[in-house]
Amino acid sequence: MTRTILTTLLIWSLSQIGFAQNFDKIKLDNYFNTLETNNKFMGSVAVSKDGEIIYSKSVGFSDVENGVKSFENSKYRIGSISKTFTSVLVLKAVEEKKLDLNQTIDKYFPAIKNSKKITIKHLLSHRSGIHNFTDDKDYLTWNTQSKTEGEMLAIIAKAGSDFAPDSNAEYSNSNFVLLTYILEKTFNKPYAGLLQEYIIKPIGLQNTYFGGKIDPSKNECKSYSFNGTWKLESETDISVPLGAGGIISTPTDLIKFSNTLFGGKLLKSENLEIMKTIKDHYGIGLFQIPFYNKIGYGHTGGIDGFSSVFSYFSDGNISYAFTSNGSNYNDNNISIAVLSAIYDKPFDIPDFSSYNITSEELEKYLGIYSSKEIPLKIIVTKDNNTLIAQGTGQPSLPLEATAKDQFKFDKAGAVFEFNPTEKTMILKQGGRQIKFTKE
Repeated sequence: MTRTILTTLLIWSLSQIGFAQNFDKIKLDNYFNTLETNNKFMGSVAVSKDGEIIYSKSVGFSDVENGVKSFENSKYRIGSISKTFTSVLVLKAVEEKKLDLNQTIDKYFPAIKNSKKITIKHLLSHRSGIHNFTDDKDYLTWNTQSKTEGEMLAIIAKAGSDFAPDSNAEYSNSNFVLLTYILEKTFNKPYAGLLQEYIIKPIGLQNTYFGGKIDPSKNECKSYSFNGTWKLESETDISVPLGAGGIISTPTDLIKFSNTLFGGKLLKSENLEIMKTIKDHYGIGLFQIPFYNKIGYGHTGGIDGFSSVFSYFSDGNISYAFTSNGSNYNDNNISIAVLSAIYDKPFDIPDFSSYNITSEELEKYLGIYSSKEIPLKIIVTKDNNTLIAQGTGQPSLPLEATAKDQFKFDKAGAVFEFNPTEKTMILKQGGRQIKFTKE
């Protein structure tokens, strides 16, 4: 379970935008068909207005090896969107007076540093200071192994604290693993059962539950990364993420959850407001997701090769959900395209025209590049006729040639422009340009 980066749809405008009563579904279908044809995206999306599904689409494969196409009921690991469900369960416990947001966690976890100062609310809002175990360099050496509660607590306790409780906010999956254990101890029931009792059955979710080992026979998707072809990703054992990232769902179920939550039918109004109260970028199980002049509330998720997002916009009573088991494109661009269609804003169908280049031609780009602007080195290598870029301490990125001396990595919205004569490279990302020089 990797650390989730906030997905914010950063398109700011002073103009007013409204819901498109008859949005261009054909164009949106063509958009996703283009992504599928060019191996940019595998997954499903859905949108509702006033509680009714107005658009849904599935592309790609749930099981590449066996040629199984995804469809509306294909199920995906939703990663950190699980935190929204866990937050609702904790607030349910508060409503039943089984927990108090201001109680400290020392009676549950005396070995955790600062446990006498850390409250339930600090865990929920990422203000505990407890180190995020998925940030550890050795995390990917053990995440596929089953872990007991004792083993997970030992890992979290050993990592210690990154800051004093409530002095800062920093995303930590450790918080929600601990909340899972607190819920189980409080109700004397397993987390999976609590999900069923308090959320899944009352709402009527058909394809949502706490996961286990991925089972394709139950329409559960495998996950993939793309490097010339779709490559099967390793599978995090579900005993590791728990309520921080262990739930399986579909876009249509996530939309039903969203509409029920923000419709005030899951929690008391004061507790929903607590969830929506943002401090240092974090609410409780929610982030703000801006789109033009609108503010939505939701969460993102990422685990192994899966990615996801759900958001609710009160303007138009719109819920949107996206799940993916393989992405070779910037997920944020996909969300922008869908919301642009729904809110009657322009969007383009991307052009993935390729630029042919031989393995021999790639030789002139290979080497180690460093910059005076940032303390990062990028090692450029090749794999046959694919150029590979890898920053210090980061995963390797297969680059796609787009023109002479130009390459891109769509998933991160990054463009690499080389000048072999001057032995330089310009990295363009997020509106910033950084010059690197070959060592």
